[in-house]
Amino acid sequence: MRTEDSHSGTEAHEGVFATTHWSVVLAASPCDSPQAREALEKLCRTYWYPLYAYVRREGHSPDDAQDLTQEFFARLLARDSLAQVGPQKGKFRSFLLASLRHFLSDQRSLARAAKRGGGAQVLSLDAMEAEGRYRLEAAERLDAEKIYERRWAMTLLEQALQRLREESAAAGKTVLFERLRTLVAGESDVTCARVAAELGLTESAVKSSLHRLRQRYCALVREEIAHTLADPTDIEAEIRYLFAVMSQ
Repeated sequence: MRTEDSHSGTEAHEGVFATTHWSVVLAASPCDSPQAREALEKLCRTYWYPLYAYVRREGHSPDDAQDLTQEFFARLLARDSLAQVGPQKGKFRSFLLASLRHFLSDQRSLARAAKRGGGAQVLSLDAMEAEGRYRLEAAERLDAEKIYERRWAMTLLEQALQRLREESAAAGKTVLFERLRTLVAGESDVTCARVAAELGLTESAVKSSLHRLRQRYCALVREEIAHTLADPTDIEAEIRYLFAVMSQ
C-alpha cells in the first residue's frame, strides 16, 4: 500500500492517528478523561475474544476463563488504570497481552475460593458464544500467544468487513455486497459472471463494484489497524505482521 510522500499528505496521515482509539488513550495518560475511557472501552469490547481464547488455551475451564476475562477488564477499566499506561505502549495488541499475562500471574498467587469480579459485568461478554467459537478453533495445538494473535487479526478483519457491510446497506446495496462478500475478503468459488446472472447485471458492472469494494475494504482494514496504534510509522509493519499471522 502506498504512503503519502508530500508534506501535506504526511500531516493528514498524522492527523488521522491523533484521533485513533489507542492514541486518545495514550494522550490522556496519566490524566483521566471521558474520551480516553470511552476509547479504551471500545477497544476492549472489540478485542475481548482473543483474550478469552488465550486464557482457555492456557488451560482454564470455560467458567474460569469467563470470570478471568471479566475480572481483567474490570481492572483494566478501573478509574486509575490510565495512569499505568505509559507512552511507550505503542501497540494496543502488545499492551493488552502483556497486561493479561501480568494479571494471570497475580491471580495464581490469590486464593481461588472467592468469586472473581464480585459478579460485576463490566463488558457484555456472551459466554456461550465465546466457548462456541473456541470449540471451532483449529485442531492443531497453537500455543496461547499464537491463538491470541490469530484471533486478534481475524477480529480486526471482521470489524473492517462489518463496517463495509454497514456502508453497503446505507447505500442500498446489501444484496450485491452479500453476493460479493467472499470475493472481497478472500478466495471464493463465486464468480462475477455468476453474480451478474443472478442479479440481472452486466459482468462489467459487477467487476467494477467488486473493485470498489476491495479498495474500500483495504482502507477500512488500515483504519482498524490504525485504531490500535499510536504511531503512524508502525502501520505498514503491523499490516505485514498481522497478515503473516493469518498465513501461519
